[in-house]
Amino acid sequence: MWAISMASRQYGFNNTDWSYKRRPCRQNSTATPNKIVVGGSQNWTFGINYADWALKNGPFYFNDTLVFKYDPPSDTNTHPHSVYLLPNLWSFLKCDLSRAKLVASETQGGGDGFKFVLKSWQPHYFACGGGAGFHCNNGTMKFFVMPMFRRRY
Repeated sequence: MWAISMASRQYGFNNTDWSYKRRPCRQNSTATPNKIVVGGSQNWTFGINYADWALKNGPFYFNDTLVFKYDPPSDTNTHPHSVYLLPNLWSFLKCDLSRAKLVASETQGGGDGFKFVLKSWQPHYFACGGGAGFHCNNGTMKFFVMPMFRRRY
């Protein structure tokens, strides 16, 4: 996880004093789970870099709910989206959906969206299966989160 985090442009070292620059993160001082719309106001849409979105909107906590909102198939939406949960990092990196679990079909993202609760302490690898895998393979419609424990104040 550290290597992936260090790859973000928001982390870095100052060349003059080699001091570590911290990125601001969302603080959660309550024990109340959050409801987070994946992609924010842009929803689960082709062309958004969701790995970057996850880095900017983390950390994520146990029992937080990720909401995937997207348009169902229609005459104008010929490349609808879906949500897959991939089994491991290798499948995530390769966008190998062969052993992935379909957690939201092309029709489940409409209205209030599909809700996924982060209930286990493990990486959750998400990807879109739309466009015969192209939405994931182009590197943007995939991301992962590792839920953290909430601090109690």
